[in-house]
Amino acid sequence: MRVTWVTDDHEAPSTVEYGTAPGQYNAMARGENTSYTYFFYSSGEIHHVKIGPLKPDTTYYYRCGGCGPEFSFKTPPSTFPIEFVVVGDLGQTDWTKSTLKHVESKDYDIFLLPGDLSYADFQQPLWDSFGRLVEPTASHRPWMVTEGNHEIEMLPIIYPHRFKAYNARWLMPYEESGSESNLYYSFDVAGRSIHIIMLGSYTEFDSDSAQYKWLQQDLAKIDRKMTPWVIVLLHAPWYNTNTAHQGEGESMRKAMEQLLYGARVDIVFAGHVHAYERFTRIHDNNADSCGPVYVTIGDGGNREGLAMSYKNPRSPLSMFREASFGHGRLRVLNHTHAHWSWHRNNETDAVVADEVWLESLSASKTCMGQQPSSLKDEL
Repeated sequence: MRVTWVTDDHEAPSTVEYGTAPGQYNAMARGENTSYTYFFYSSGEIHHVKIGPLKPDTTYYYRCGGCGPEFSFKTPPSTFPIEFVVVGDLGQTDWTKSTLKHVESKDYDIFLLPGDLSYADFQQPLWDSFGRLVEPTASHRPWMVTEGNHEIEMLPIIYPHRFKAYNARWLMPYEESGSESNLYYSFDVAGRSIHIIMLGSYTEFDSDSAQYKWLQQDLAKIDRKMTPWVIVLLHAPWYNTNTAHQGEGESMRKAMEQLLYGARVDIVFAGHVHAYERFTRIHDNNADSCGPVYVTIGDGGNREGLAMSYKNPRSPLSMFREASFGHGRLRVLNHTHAHWSWHRNNETDAVVADEVWLESLSASKTCMGQQPSSLKDEL
């Protein structure tokens, strides 16, 4: 695990003490610290500390910087079942608070966020308020995120630096997964049974790019006998029947879809569109039983509101669509089956509005036996 926190004291130590009993810390790790400036804003000291090795499915109690409050988190299990919460385009509104309240009403193991976190949009103190808002949730379960367009925060000529705050504050395990950039990476959970790939919609992705070559190598390392589930997250959806953001993921789809299809990726989650939509299994704009299920879940609670308008008549590829705030849950039960559900926010409860059982493509003799030969060579 990597623990990240921010202090006003630039001399505060980058240390985490931890143990399996409250107030009893039998281990300590030291990490690194950084800070950044953005025009007239200067951040606090941002600390990143890796702790471990840790036991699976175990609650750890920890304290940052040698003082202050005690937090606790639970490590994910090393075996099935395992449950992911998926929320995109979170922001920091009352709807955000409602979404997080619904998320916390039921236990889960890992929080996945496919981009657009704080909606700071150049107003750097909003990164600090976002940290305070999500601290109760993000301090006790691992949050794995990728970037969205609202993380770019670049002004041509005036401020040509992209992702300055995001990269400083939300350090993901990119180096550990052989990536050269914090904007794309991968990791394994449930032992090696689930491989999750976080892609970057706002960094180069064509066939000559570092991201494309990294993705090729990352996919080539997967043994589907050992890793029956492969899940991808990115920000701008490749399939979308909402009128908002039409076609914005198309160039990335054209560049990378064949890689995901050839690797028999099971599910692709996206955000960006402020609504929920679930598609059937698709490849190249056609229903294909060996393609991924595509899900847009950019409905976490952002300040821009919902994307209410959909294209009609509805595409037969779109199985369910609704413009409401909410969150999703993916519960992977075993090597072959998982349950996906989307929970609509209302005043008191998170209502299950859409659900479906999914079967891993690794269990399909048809799909695993018919991977394109050219793709095998490329991978």
